[in-house]
Amino acid sequence: MGGMSGQVWVSLISLGGVVLGGALSFLVQSTTQRSAERTERWRQQVELSETRRAERLALLERFVEVAAEAERAAFTRPGDWDEETPWFVTTQDAMNRLWVVERLIRIQFPLPVHDAARAYFLDLNRTVWEGLPEGESVRDRLEDNRLAFLDAARAVMG
Repeated sequence: MGGMSGQVWVSLISLGGVVLGGALSFLVQSTTQRSAERTERWRQQVELSETRRAERLALLERFVEVAAEAERAAFTRPGDWDEETPWFVTTQDAMNRLWVVERLIRIQFPLPVHDAARAYFLDLNRTVWEGLPEGESVRDRLEDNRLAFLDAARAVMG
């Protein structure tokens, strides 16, 4: 019987080792899996952030490009024009595109950026269609709102 009880102890110790080893293995696998899931979530967040940044940058570039086209229209505004004038046709197209991009900025950016874009758009729209008082330059009229918009965009883009 004494020999049997020694074998039982050895078997119990052996079984305990197997149970302990299994528990440790499970714990390591579980920890590794959670760590891998956290790493994957972080990677996806970084990827999404980079994608959004690229989309925002493209939208800013589009806004600046169309605004520059509208500013050129303001510089070349004829004294007399109507809806048949080539200047009007190209200017109307540019202003429509600028209006759309300005709305997209509201969707993609925080409100301070949109507010600055909107102020610049409204000032530019007024300058294009109504002209300026004698002696006032297009550049001087638009400079403050243009810079305020660019500064707001830069602050958000970091």
